[in-house]
Amino acid sequence: MDSFFGLVLDSSVVIAAERNRQPVAELAKAIRVAHKSSHLLLSPVTVVELIHGVYRASTPERGFRRGAYVNELLRLVPIHPATGQTARIAGEIEGREASKGNVLPFRDLMIGATAIETGCAVLTINLRDFSRIPGLKVIAF
Repeated sequence: MDSFFGLVLDSSVVIAAERNRQPVAELAKAIRVAHKSSHLLLSPVTVVELIHGVYRASTPERGFRRGAYVNELLRLVPIHPATGQTARIAGEIEGREASKGNVLPFRDLMIGATAIETGCAVLTINLRDFSRIPGLKVIAF
């Protein structure tokens, strides 16, 4: 198995862990061990997606549980800020791919650009969309 310096977590990973009631610390440790990764990162877009899910919860109890999970995640896993370089990477990839007819989901593109900028891979359940981003290392969760 390939190992990478770091992994950018996609929201699909966090959502699956929260639904399975896996504590955040256990999730982070399991990912680090399984992928021999020295650190984990979040994209601001991943945070947006997770907070969105808190407010879309079907019950107040579920929203509270999701919110607590996201807060614990944010305490343990740093957010890499979107930078000018993130935007440049995303714009270049989006422009090149659109000229070939490959329209990429913008949120996934920004998460992928964060990974490329930081020299990381993306850990995701959503292999279909992330694998369409050229130059991105994608790892299945």
